[in-house]
Amino acid sequence: MTGLLPPGSHLRLADLTEALDMSAMPVREGLRRLEALGLVEIVPHKGAWVRGVSLDDLLDTHRTRLALEALAVRTAAERFTAHDAETARHALDEHARLAVTDDPLAARQAHTTFHFTLYRASGSRWLPRAIEPVWENSERYRFATRPTPESLDRTRAEHQAILDACVAHDPDAAVAALTRHLDNALRRIRESMSTRLTTPVGHR
Repeated sequence: MTGLLPPGSHLRLADLTEALDMSAMPVREGLRRLEALGLVEIVPHKGAWVRGVSLDDLLDTHRTRLALEALAVRTAAERFTAHDAETARHALDEHARLAVTDDPLAARQAHTTFHFTLYRASGSRWLPRAIEPVWENSERYRFATRPTPESLDRTRAEHQAILDACVAHDPDAAVAALTRHLDNALRRIRESMSTRLTTPVGHR
């Protein structure tokens, strides 16, 4: 997800067991779970690779996320409790604090906690589970972008708008705020991908 292992990297079982100091069985199970999330491709009798990234995959991921997460946040806004609001606010504060540190993994975890607090507030057993693999794939693209103070401020405002709509029990406003948030994230990621694809290698 972080790009430490670039798309297309061969995930050799022997290398992984040595690096992780594990036996082959849990490593194989881990690879199968990553495959189920769409992050790894396993070819029988050939091995496993980190799945590639592409604009088509990014757009497909975005459309799927929007459909699932809009449904979840609409239902959440109808059921939102004071406890849900407190948990979401804490995660949002943590994300804002961690986003300006040198710990992007912790910042991403706080970001995930915020969103999934909203999705679990829908009361659905299946929506958060359905969202998870698409979310994980989307995170691979988010790590390709470098936040700026301006983008962090916009993101905080977008998150706050989603939360405010849920607290106000306004499903339409919650869906509209979520859609703006996801659309703006898509735009930033596409711009970042276009820059990397068009920048000469010697200037990267």
